[in-house]
Amino acid sequence: MNSLEQAEAPRVASLIPTVVSGNCQDLKAFELLIVVSVCTATGAWNWLIDPETQKVSFFTSLWNHPFFTISCITLIGLFFAGIHKRVVAPSIIAARCRTVLAEYNMSCDDTGKLILKPRPHVQ
Repeated sequence: MNSLEQAEAPRVASLIPTVVSGNCQDLKAFELLIVVSVCTATGAWNWLIDPETQKVSFFTSLWNHPFFTISCITLIGLFFAGIHKRVVAPSIIAARCRTVLAEYNMSCDDTGKLILKPRPHVQ
């Protein structure tokens, strides 16, 4: 069991959330994704409530709302660049590890340390 913990701890430690590990690059990616998402949502709201949007063509409407257009293109570009993998991957891997370990009455914390659960009493 110690060998399993020693093998998995470095892998999980490299993938734990940025706030715990202090990896500024991943934190900046998360902040960038949040900022661009809020800008896109704000631009979309302004685009949708504009009365001119219904009267002109789609491309003209996009041309009239450059804030929404640029933020939307930036958001799409970030997803094509794989920013979602940097933000979501650690939680997916930790959840999968916990699912597998649950079959053996174990779990793991966010740093990769194994947690032994008490054995269920079978009568």
